[in-house]
Amino acid sequence: MKKLCIIIPVIKRIKRKPILLLLSGAIVLLFFGLITGNNYYYYLRPQFHLSQTVYFYIDCDDDIDSVYHKIVQKGIPDNMKGFRRLAKKYHYAEKIYCGRYAIQPYDNIRTLFFRLARGNQRPQNLIVGSVRTREMLARNIGRQLMTDSAEFAKLLYDPAFCEELGFNAETIMCLFIPNTYQVYWTTSPVKLFKRMKKEYNRFWNEERLKKAEVIELSPEEVSILASIVDEETNNINEKSVVAGLYINRLKRKIWLQADPTVKFALQDFNLRRITNRHLNVNSPYNTYKHTGLPPGPIRNPSIRSIDSVLNYSKHNYIYMCAKEDFSGTHNFATNLAEHNANARKYQRALNKRRI
Repeated sequence: MKKLCIIIPVIKRIKRKPILLLLSGAIVLLFFGLITGNNYYYYLRPQFHLSQTVYFYIDCDDDIDSVYHKIVQKGIPDNMKGFRRLAKKYHYAEKIYCGRYAIQPYDNIRTLFFRLARGNQRPQNLIVGSVRTREMLARNIGRQLMTDSAEFAKLLYDPAFCEELGFNAETIMCLFIPNTYQVYWTTSPVKLFKRMKKEYNRFWNEERLKKAEVIELSPEEVSILASIVDEETNNINEKSVVAGLYINRLKRKIWLQADPTVKFALQDFNLRRITNRHLNVNSPYNTYKHTGLPPGPIRNPSIRSIDSVLNYSKHNYIYMCAKEDFSGTHNFATNLAEHNANARKYQRALNKRRI
C-alpha cells in the first residue's frame, strides 16, 4: 500500500506537464499575435485611401502638428496613432526635413514615416519658360521652388557671381535654356545656377559648338541673336529665314534695326507700333542706333530659335516687315524699294485698325 501511495502523485505530476506546456505556448502565441496584430494595424497595413500618388510640401517652419495636418489632408489615413508613436520614439519633432514628399496608394505608416524622417523627398518638374527679363525669370522660378524670388534675382544681378559661371549680368539669361528639368523643391538658388550650368554645357555639345564656330559667333552671341528671332516670329517655318536675314546684316556690318530690341530698351512690351519717337531711345539694346548684337539677350531664347540660328537659311534678304494680314508672318525683301512697298502695306493696315 505504501508503494501505491508513492506512485499516484508522480502520475498526476506527469499528466499536468503537457497541460502547462500547452497553456504556456498558447499564452506566448497570443502575446506575439497581439504584438504582430498591433504592428500590422498601426504600422504595416495600407492606411491611405488613394487611387494615385499624391504630393505634399513640408516647409522649413512646419512643426509636428502641421506635418500631421498635411498628411491627413492629402492622404486621408485611417489612423495616425502609429505615426505619432514613431515620431515620439525617433524624436521626429526635433529634426523635420522640409521638402516635397509623396504618399503612394499602398503606403503604410512605417514607410511614410521613415521617408519623411530621412528626408527622402521626391524631385519635381521645374519648367523654365522663355521670358523677357531677369525679374520675370526670378518670379517664374520662385513660384515653383521653395526659394525666394528676390534671393534668386539678386544673383542674376551679381556681376561677380555671373562671372564665376562664365557670363556677365547682361548675358546670364543665356544660361537658362527653356526646358523642363527635374529638381528638388528645396534646391537653393546657388545650386540651381550650378545645375543650369551643367545643363547649358550639355546642351552646347560638340556639334552645336562647331556650327557656332562656322558662323563666327560664340554660344552667347547665338543665344542673343536667337532671342531676337524668338521675338520677331512664332512661325516655325520662318525662324531660320529670319535668322539668315540678321546674319546677312551682321556680315555686312549694318544695323540690325530689330524692332523687338527697341521694345526691350524701352521696357514696354505692349507696344504694337514702333514710331520714330521710339527709335531715338538711348540704349545699347537699341539696334537702330548701335551696330552689331545687343549686349545681352532680349529674352532667354527657345531651343528651336537657337537651332534656327545655327542652321539658318541662306538667302539674300536684309529687310523684313510684318504682313498686312496680321498672320504673324512676314514679307521679306532684298532691297530698300521692295521693303518700303511692304512697309506701306503694313502701315495702311495699322491705320485701318487705328493702331
